[in-house]
Amino acid sequence: MMIDRDEFLKSYNIEQEDFEAADMPWEELAAIYEDYQAMEGKLRNIGKDFVYDYLYDIERAGIHSYRYRTKDPGHLLEKVIRKRVEHFERFKDINRTNYHKYVTDLIGIRVFFLYREDWIHFHNYITSVFENDPRLYVRDRIQDFDGDSRHYYIAERPKVYRRIKYKGYYVEIQGRTLFEEGWSEIDYDIVYPYFKDDEMLKDFSTLLNRLSGMADEMSSYFRRMKGTKEAWERKIEESRDRE
Repeated sequence: MMIDRDEFLKSYNIEQEDFEAADMPWEELAAIYEDYQAMEGKLRNIGKDFVYDYLYDIERAGIHSYRYRTKDPGHLLEKVIRKRVEHFERFKDINRTNYHKYVTDLIGIRVFFLYREDWIHFHNYITSVFENDPRLYVRDRIQDFDGDSRHYYIAERPKVYRRIKYKGYYVEIQGRTLFEEGWSEIDYDIVYPYFKDDEMLKDFSTLLNRLSGMADEMSSYFRRMKGTKEAWERKIEESRDRE
C-alpha cells in the first residue's frame, strides 16, 4: 500500500524543515515502507518464536510477564527521518536494502518484573542462553552485521534493554517493572515523540515518572518487610521447638 507524503508528515508531526534536513528522497522512504510491510509478517513470526523458545516459561526466565510487537511501518519511517536529522553521518547510508541493519527494534519484546531488583535473574538467564562476547557488540551497523541467520548472540552490552541477534534480525528486549510500564505507556501515548518539546506535558510526564519510581521503591520495601517478618517468625518457632 502506497503512503502519501503530506499525510504521513502531518500524522507524525514532522516539520517540513526536518524532512528536508533528513536529506532522503521520499521515493526511497516509500520503498522502505513497502518493503517493511511485505516483511512484517515474517518478523512477527520471529518474535513469536523467540517468546516460545526463551520466554514462555516465565519462571525459568525470571520474569513476571511479557509482550512483544513489530514496529509500525509509519513509526519506522519517522525513526529513519529523525535519526538522519540527529545523527546524519551514522545513518547517511541507510536505504531500502539495509534498513533492518540500522533499525534494531523492528522486533520489540518487553519483559516485566514485579520488583525492580528481580532484573538480575533475567540478566543472568539471558546471558546464559545467548552468546555474550563483547567482540560481537555492534559498532558499525553495516560492517558488524552477521549475515548468518543461525548465529544467535547478544549484539549490545546488556543494559535495561538489550539487542539480540536472532534468526537473521535484531530483537530489542526491554526490561521494566509493572509500574514503569504503566508510566512509559502514558508518556509514549501523550508526549513521545511528537510533543516532546511541550513544557507542560514534559512536566506532567516527569511527575508521573517520579510517582512510578516511588511506587517501585515502596513495593520493594514491602517485600523486604515481609522477608524480615517471616525470618523473625521462623526464629520464634525454632525457639519454641527447642523448649
